[in-house]
Amino acid sequence: MTSEAPTRSYRRLSVEERRRQLLDAALSLFAHRAPEEVSLDDVAETAGVSRPLVYRYFPGGKQQLYEAALRSAADELRQCFAEPARGPLVGRLSRALDRYLAFVGRHDAGFSALLRGGSVVETSRTTAIVDGVRRAAAAHILGHLGVEEPGPRLRMTVRTWITAVEAASLIWLDEDKQPPVDDLRDWLVDQFTAGLVATAGRDPQTAAVVRDALGLESGEAFGALLARVLPVTDADDRSPRPGGAAPVRETLLP
Repeated sequence: MTSEAPTRSYRRLSVEERRRQLLDAALSLFAHRAPEEVSLDDVAETAGVSRPLVYRYFPGGKQQLYEAALRSAADELRQCFAEPARGPLVGRLSRALDRYLAFVGRHDAGFSALLRGGSVVETSRTTAIVDGVRRAAAAHILGHLGVEEPGPRLRMTVRTWITAVEAASLIWLDEDKQPPVDDLRDWLVDQFTAGLVATAGRDPQTAAVVRDALGLESGEAFGALLARVLPVTDADDRSPRPGGAAPVRETLLP
């Protein structure tokens, strides 16, 4: 008699597939636990392989595995701000932040440990990986603004906002992901708009960027925020501002 019991078929993974499997296992653990709390045994168990197999692919041990997982996460984060340069700026930023905050939500504990620099496995290399994500995000944002050669004030405004997004994300995790993610996204977009407006009062290049963005928005979200901000920042006062800068309304509007 021949047995009709089903037989399991096994497929040998390629080197790249196995490496990807181990990285995915590591990332799933780092998503919920700080890196120093994750062992190679944990990674092996999650991946369903032996500890020696993990060492075969990552002979440098936990440090090498962590850096490889971090690079993988960094590649995903870099793509968050990659958005076609079409349509209103607010919509583009909103979609980019949706992807970024979704990543933060999936990798909460690992994201916190990474950005706070509290991991015992942090090195100059891991710091450089994270900084590379920040620089890539800044480059994407400047691309959305249509600026090839940003001046120091505009560069500082964009990089300051990226830092604010990171800080707000950490606080959001500490606050049990409150406010709701859509509210956080909209508030961060408002923060970016307000930062551009503040810089525009002192920098002609940023003022031109804001005027162009207003033209794309057709009086919607960006224009609505300006309508709230301008009366507060400018009111009816057209006297020179400190440092000789023009009032915001004069700088932005014809």
